[in-house]
Amino acid sequence: MEWNQLISNCRLGQEHRHLERHDDRTEFKRDYDRLIFSAPFRRLQNKTQVFPLPGSVFVHNRLTHSLEVASVGMSLGNDIYQHLHERYGDALSPLVSEIGQIVAAACLAHDLGNPPFGHSGEKAIQTFFTEGKGGYLQKKVSPEFWEDITRFDGNANAFRLLTHSFKGRRTGGFAMTYSTLASIVKYPYPSFKAPKNKFGFFSSEQDNYLTIAQRLGIPQITPGADGQQRWARYPLVYLVEAADDICYEIMDLEDAFKLKILSFDETMDLMMAFFDETVQNHIRQRISDEELTDPNEKIQYLRACVIGKLENECTHAFISHEDKILAGTFTGSLIDHISPLQHDAYVRCTKISKQRIYRSRPVLDVELSGYRIMATLMELMVEAIEHPERYYSQQLIGRVSSQYDIDSPDLETRLMAVIDYISGMTDVYALDVYQKICGISLPII
Repeated sequence: MEWNQLISNCRLGQEHRHLERHDDRTEFKRDYDRLIFSAPFRRLQNKTQVFPLPGSVFVHNRLTHSLEVASVGMSLGNDIYQHLHERYGDALSPLVSEIGQIVAAACLAHDLGNPPFGHSGEKAIQTFFTEGKGGYLQKKVSPEFWEDITRFDGNANAFRLLTHSFKGRRTGGFAMTYSTLASIVKYPYPSFKAPKNKFGFFSSEQDNYLTIAQRLGIPQITPGADGQQRWARYPLVYLVEAADDICYEIMDLEDAFKLKILSFDETMDLMMAFFDETVQNHIRQRISDEELTDPNEKIQYLRACVIGKLENECTHAFISHEDKILAGTFTGSLIDHISPLQHDAYVRCTKISKQRIYRSRPVLDVELSGYRIMATLMELMVEAIEHPERYYSQQLIGRVSSQYDIDSPDLETRLMAVIDYISGMTDVYALDVYQKICGISLPII
């Protein structure tokens, strides 16, 4: 892969207008602005990140998480460009200088496809077909579509949301630039027989990815024994992934401290482990010099230090392995290739998070409730599209936005419309719909 081909401001579905310019913004800045002002992005404010949506203590939701990831992604991209410019000089296209903006835009978009209630929402959609009442549908749909819905994934759904032409929408969906779209495809292969139950796009969007890959020069990897098409990872995906890895792990520690799941000493110990003794002493001295006595302020200061250190480490890892990244032979994430001290500290944080945070009662309560809500919505909506002549089915279908092709004569299209509708809900809206259709709450009471 070559940098000058990898960075393209051509827009999916708007290729014929490629040379038109509307204002002084770069095309990648327009991507960023388009996402910021979009309805799916706004809805992230009512989608669970890890902990329940805030009561007296404000913790992260998908919106604040995405904004923080975009901030770190911008720094990573800008730092990478400085190194590339030192290495290649004027041989680089001027568009390569926009790497930071591209990564930031992709970071804003990386969670757009996540359904309500986080991973429990994903599991509810998957298991409706594999363990629930939707199993009979396997005989009615293609094998590729069955893989799409039984392995439903927020990553693939984000790519669909950005590229699919929903009813009444323009060709190309959001009509984002090729480079921004490629940057969110963490797993560049379709669902059918994808490894590790992760994939980057549904079968319905495979042609869109193929168009992008061909334009950007992303090579196709020789198919394995299953004969499925796979591509090398787009280089900027590593930066989006690193920004996400840094933010969710470190910010989850801060949220856990605020919610008293982790003590002050435990949180300080986990974060201090990213630094050697000399730097630890310097941090303590800075805290003293700044007269930070409030525990929250101390944790916030230390959190900023850790994020800065991890950002520098990931930048170094990327530049050190640039040849392998461009060749498509780099394995693992950038976090896997940082210095041993920081890597060990990160692994320790991950282990504590799994033991103490992600299995904590507040998190489990949301997962259990969210799973039941999502499973019920899937069951009732799929039954409605299977029997649209019934009175109750008509009432349910009437709730669905006109952008979803819920009345299509094609069963797969109707099923995907149900998934699009439900996965696009916020936690609050999903709960409201669930309560209303189950008769738990009535608008007149």
